[in-house]
Amino acid sequence: MEKILKEGAFLVDVRTPAEFAEGHVKGSINIPLDQVPNQLAKFKGKEQIIVFCRSGNRSGQAKMILEQNGFKNVTNGGTWQDVNEAISK
Repeated sequence: MEKILKEGAFLVDVRTPAEFAEGHVKGSINIPLDQVPNQLAKFKGKEQIIVFCRSGNRSGQAKMILEQNGFKNVTNGGTWQDVNEAISK
């Protein structure tokens, strides 16, 4: 994951806006899981996409939704803290 982070992956936090407001990865955007199917245009043209959430469950679902819609470059980053830690390496 560190490699694609350094390459400028599109960072998407799929938690709720309230969870996002409590803390998030710098440079990430918030698209809650239930909004992912309606926000597919925001993912188009991104070379690498990393989705993450509180536990890795919702990001796994987001990854599946994106892959079902033709995105092949999606990584489940797990928790937002994992992604945050990987960025600081």
